[in-house]
Amino acid sequence: MKKKVEASIIIRTKNEEQWIEYCLKNIFNQVGISYEVIIVDNQSKDKTLAKAKKYNVKILKIKKFFPGKAINLGFKQAKGKYLICLSAHCIPENEYWLKNLVKGFKNKKIAGIYGRQKPLPYSSSFDKRDLINIFGPERKIQKKDSFFHNANSAIRRDVWKKFPFDEKTKHIEDKIWGHKIIKNRYQIMYEPKSSVFHYHGINQDMNKLRCDEIVKILENLDNEYKTDNFISPKKANIIAIVPHYGEILKIRDQFLIDVTINALEQCKIIKKIFVPTDEISFKKHIKNKLCEVIIRPKNLSNTYVSIVSLLQYTLKKIENLKIFPDFVVVATENFPFRSSKHFDEIIKKIIKNNYDVVMCEKSEKGSIIQQNKNNINILVDGVIPKPFLKQKYSTTRVGFGCVMRPTNIRSGNLLDGKIGTVTINDHREYLEVNKLNIKKFNNFKV
Repeated sequence: MKKKVEASIIIRTKNEEQWIEYCLKNIFNQVGISYEVIIVDNQSKDKTLAKAKKYNVKILKIKKFFPGKAINLGFKQAKGKYLICLSAHCIPENEYWLKNLVKGFKNKKIAGIYGRQKPLPYSSSFDKRDLINIFGPERKIQKKDSFFHNANSAIRRDVWKKFPFDEKTKHIEDKIWGHKIIKNRYQIMYEPKSSVFHYHGINQDMNKLRCDEIVKILENLDNEYKTDNFISPKKANIIAIVPHYGEILKIRDQFLIDVTINALEQCKIIKKIFVPTDEISFKKHIKNKLCEVIIRPKNLSNTYVSIVSLLQYTLKKIENLKIFPDFVVVATENFPFRSSKHFDEIIKKIIKNNYDVVMCEKSEKGSIIQQNKNNINILVDGVIPKPFLKQKYSTTRVGFGCVMRPTNIRSGNLLDGKIGTVTINDHREYLEVNKLNIKKFNNFKV
């Protein structure tokens, strides 16, 4: 016989590709209680549902979204006597999260329980301040205070049937529900042992300088308020794409493509390397176990085709194999003098700071001009003494090495969102080798 479901976990989603798998992995590690997972999706356009389908979840869809309406929809389909509401970007801290969240219902006066929310290292100072101040280490029972936060919460089914969520409000549906509960002489419990990591805060940002000072004081009071990043480079699914076109170029006794692939392989956190090429014989050349060749169609080998189109085609092929990367490293064979350490640097930086893109950049010291048919425009006057220059000017090359989220590739906007850079101090690494100039580099050591 199937074990009776005690708790039903409802997760509302809309384009939560970045978080959903971390959320589900930690949910399905829970012990000591039987549960089911129901996702209520609001027309996600990314790979949220594709990732979710890898797990034993039930998926519901909602078009006209209101937060309370979505929760009620999920609760109506639930089997458990405890109804759990969890945000898709909330990550349970340990395997006892669910058991700790519902144990307070032994007290029949308790209608709802909400758990602790901890910030991430790269959450804004405003969000850190709010989460640390509001979600402390002490359990409490609220008899008059109607505060209730459903990003990490549980409700008794019998109470919800009497008091469902308001389906017309666009905001604070949890606060409205808590107000009804307290007015009807129920109680609300805060359970700090049921803890999640939450990227967002709960209030609007205010004065940043004042907030930075408050957060600094709070973090110095107790290590309890400091959290490690649960997303590490080793745990993330990171792949690399190395676009290739035409013949396999060689400098002295080394093929350029091999130099790039070997440099990527030295970055131990890259799980797989894909080479989209128009050279059919290329498969025989590649010996690296991490490497997989994708033959691209002829129309993607035309000189007018951008690297964006090629990356989109390659990523689609990869995702058709049920491989859903968290981050994609892009590098071409044209920069054989680059150091392999830069791949580690850009990956660590995108994860540590929650960037959407991180690129390698080389600072420019001279003048920068724009040349048209009839005239030349000076964009940066390199003759001006360095102390008087107000801005730093740099150049970036996608092929030298960059890492981005797959959503940037799918949208076609590679440089969209929050951008970070890693500076290349040795300009010799930026030397580009191609079919036209390869003979000049035969005396260089690769």
